[in-house]
Amino acid sequence: MIRRQSIISSLVIYMGFAVGMLNVYFFTKEGLFTPAQYGLTKMFVDISVMMAALAGFAMPSYVFKFHPYYQSHLPAGKNDMISWALLISGVGFLLVALAGWIFKDLVIRKFGRNSPDLVSYYYWIFPMGLGLVLYNVLESYAWSIYKSVLTNFLKEILWRLFTTLIIVLFIFHVITDFGVFIKIYALLFASISIILFVYLLATRQIHFTFNTSKVTRRYFKKMLSFCLYAYSGMIVFTLSQVFDSLVIASVLDDGLSKAGIFGLAQIMTSIIQAPQRGIIAASIAHLSKAWKDKNREILQKIYQRSSINLLLFAAGIFALITLNYKEAIHTFGLKDAYLAGFSAFVLLGLTRVIDLGTGLNAQIIATSNYWRFDLVSGVILLALMLPLTYILTKQYDIIGPAVANLVSITIYNIIRIAFLWKKFRLQPFTFASLYTVIAALCSFLICYFSFNHIHGFTGLFLRTAIFMVLYGGSVFYFKLSPDVEPVWQSIKKRIGI
Repeated sequence: MIRRQSIISSLVIYMGFAVGMLNVYFFTKEGLFTPAQYGLTKMFVDISVMMAALAGFAMPSYVFKFHPYYQSHLPAGKNDMISWALLISGVGFLLVALAGWIFKDLVIRKFGRNSPDLVSYYYWIFPMGLGLVLYNVLESYAWSIYKSVLTNFLKEILWRLFTTLIIVLFIFHVITDFGVFIKIYALLFASISIILFVYLLATRQIHFTFNTSKVTRRYFKKMLSFCLYAYSGMIVFTLSQVFDSLVIASVLDDGLSKAGIFGLAQIMTSIIQAPQRGIIAASIAHLSKAWKDKNREILQKIYQRSSINLLLFAAGIFALITLNYKEAIHTFGLKDAYLAGFSAFVLLGLTRVIDLGTGLNAQIIATSNYWRFDLVSGVILLALMLPLTYILTKQYDIIGPAVANLVSITIYNIIRIAFLWKKFRLQPFTFASLYTVIAALCSFLICYFSFNHIHGFTGLFLRTAIFMVLYGGSVFYFKLSPDVEPVWQSIKKRIGI
């Protein structure tokens, strides 16, 4: 089930990325949007993510952790979990909005000189934040009832299609002003939240009651303790994810433009990260159940399978994008300013390969009885990343936060791997992990030295096609993942071979 849902979710996510790359093309192409305008859309998303972490009070984590208990002990009509989750998140957003209004002057002082547009449209970040708060809670519930494919479609495809629509309307001057564009853009997360909510209501898979159930009463102290730690951990982790963009926009001259250049590099690395989202969405309910049933064998199986499968994807996609990054900017007529993001992409891409290659260590810890360590490791991450990001950004421009990410995330994952091995004798690696890195590196070097002198669409096609043949052939020939053969047999069966 995990393999099937992961593959479907990953396909959905990559379809979304195809739409997303079309949007990036429009945002970065000469003559349509300025780097500052693109940077503003990126800042809207980053700040909304931080806002959702603050306002959510760890309700998505609460749903992940305790849904199996509610499902096992309560009929659907008496399940009060989602009611409390939505109510508490709603109250959390009101508190965040109040804080945002109180501290607006601080935002003006920090961003007014280098990123004036962020100040001009400041209040429009809040509707986007509210939409994301609600979606995160509903998404966590949908994952728990095995509807991860639907939520990935809404967030990865439909949200981007809505973005494409307003971009096209802006290009053809139906939306005549960028101010109107950014205001509509701010409402798009709310739109997919409403769609998911209506679906769950229409299919009778969500029920509301504020009568405190026996499960809530029985586990309340444990829930409260868990949410306090998970909330702190979520804030720490989310801040580590968005801090680099905030620092770039705040301390560098022409901050929004450089945030846009750095944002393109991040978008490219998010393509590397895409399969992780699918596997997390498909695995989280099974991990919770395995811990509940004390099934160590299933935990180890999911840990190692997630590690090798994610490493196979990440190493291959990273090498492929690195081969074509600069050439694609020239070939597709993007602004030359975006070439400055290549070095940042390489460092961020390596970070993602390391992060994905270590498997689902974060999710395994978060669903275990040692979930407090999620906060401990997150604090260590933040203690490393925040000062490194600030210092290195001021010294090395947009390369600085990429270096800070690589150093911090590597140490962060080493700590988690060591913890899981010491406590549970769980570890993610096999010899196939090493062979995967060797196969990706050799395929990259062959394609780079053979076709680096060929430019335009011909060069893009040759480097991509030959790399896929070499790397994909190595994966199949050496059977680097136990999931390769079952997937291949399933594909042959589907197409009648």
